[in-house]
Amino acid sequence: MVDLVEMTPCAGLVPVTAGALRLTEAAPGRMTVLAVFQGQEEALGRALAQAHGLGWPAPGEVIAGESGAVQWFGRDLALLVGPEPDAALADHAALTDQSDAWAVLRIEGPGATAVMARLTPLDLRDSVFGVGRTARTDVAHMAGAVTRAGTDAYDIMAFRSMAASLVHEVAMAMRRVAARTQ
Repeated sequence: MVDLVEMTPCAGLVPVTAGALRLTEAAPGRMTVLAVFQGQEEALGRALAQAHGLGWPAPGEVIAGESGAVQWFGRDLALLVGPEPDAALADHAALTDQSDAWAVLRIEGPGATAVMARLTPLDLRDSVFGVGRTARTDVAHMAGAVTRAGTDAYDIMAFRSMAASLVHEVAMAMRRVAARTQ
């Protein structure tokens, strides 16, 4: 009989440090995609506010609250991060548990923006992609999402099956940026 051991997507791959930069695995908890039914955006926003103290995000927006966050995840899609979705949300959207589908990394430290500029085509200037902004985008040639978590911090998401490639690509970019500052 085989003993199965639960592991996170990046188990054994992180943490990685390069100079003042640090790459760790984020533990976002439950992640549920909300695919809003046609014409139900406002009703879903009210249901999110009532149940979780959140709302329906505009494109590129993350709405954070005490119980978790909801981030824009594509046209008519949002990702509820943290709480178990309230049953009332199913009246306005299709709910899909994505908790085991994604690897989520956080890069922090001076130079994090320079690292991300090597990995994604996003315009990362503060005036365009400030704290609390999110985008579905290419990350080192993989489909993913990037969220600006702080002045020098980004959350990077890619499919779980790409976790090792994601860590490798981010770590390589970190080493290159760190080498320029030493």
